[in-house]
Amino acid sequence: MSVTLRVALVGGPMYDHLYTLFDEADVEIVVHADHPTLNRRVAELLEAGERLDLIATHSKYAPSQAQWLQPLDALVDPHELAPLAVDLCRFDGALLCVPRLIDVRIMWSHLAAPPSTWRALAASDVVFGFSGRESGLFGTFFELVVGSGGRLFTEDGRPCIDSPEAVTAVELLCHFAARAPDDLPDWHYDQVDTALLDDRVDAAGMWPGAWGAIWSAQIDTECGSTATRTLGPFRYPAGSARWVSYAGCHAWAIPTTCGDVPAATALLNTLVSAPTHELDARGGNVCAHVAAFAAVEPVNETDRRRLEIITDTIEQAMITYPPHPRFPEVEDVGWHAIHDALCGRISPAAAVAQIHAKALTVFLE
Repeated sequence: MSVTLRVALVGGPMYDHLYTLFDEADVEIVVHADHPTLNRRVAELLEAGERLDLIATHSKYAPSQAQWLQPLDALVDPHELAPLAVDLCRFDGALLCVPRLIDVRIMWSHLAAPPSTWRALAASDVVFGFSGRESGLFGTFFELVVGSGGRLFTEDGRPCIDSPEAVTAVELLCHFAARAPDDLPDWHYDQVDTALLDDRVDAAGMWPGAWGAIWSAQIDTECGSTATRTLGPFRYPAGSARWVSYAGCHAWAIPTTCGDVPAATALLNTLVSAPTHELDARGGNVCAHVAAFAAVEPVNETDRRRLEIITDTIEQAMITYPPHPRFPEVEDVGWHAIHDALCGRISPAAAVAQIHAKALTVFLE
């Protein structure tokens, strides 16, 4: 006898357009929240043994959830999905989740020619917006370190975070925050998009799913609204050594507490099908289905440039996290420490020392 499937979904403007698929399905949405809240709530439910049949997750977080996730190799055929995305969804050889979309930032700006490097951006009077908390903040720190030629981890996985490049990265973030709106340290992902659309900042790194709001703003402008200047897409700023963008994959997984694996598998296969990925791509996301993304028709010249820059970024500049079950703990301590530096509570050097100490504890235990 089939059961109503209990699902947990990531929420936000770049995700919610897909969920009309659940309107006619026998589904109970147990969680629908931003990703940090989703992760916490899913962990609480799974630790308590609660039944969850399908969850939204991320390739970065799946290793930390591995004890609760069904291996999917025998349930799903991912051959139509981007191999890079599928590989990111594996841990210890097992496919723990199936990619929904590739999440990689590019820069959007009101300026006709914004600075193309972090150094030039810092030397200019351009107001640059970024997430002041959570993974978005730690990701920008990661980009600045690697772009300048530094590293957070050695090839064998040992932390090497306490470095001049890392201190300089936090100093740069403090420099950018000092000339941005006072509430930047409180901004989450969507607040960055809103600040750019409201003309509170001149430029910002934005995820692909922000295109829907940008496109709407362009239509408003063409219809006579003067609420915002025209926005254009650009390559993410380059460091002194490299052009990089911190990225990963939003994905779907089936927990071990699933009450109806065949029904959950059927729903999962619907979610990874070409029509579903096409719907995601129409919302602005970089869907993981190769053919579906290749078939996306740009709506105007700005969109054509956006797709071109995103494709180049994925091929040339995408960097990711180490696949470690406890990496989210390092990221969590990291963004809190950097946030404290943005607020002037600790120095950039002290923030880096805190992150390095936590990484040593986690990675060398």
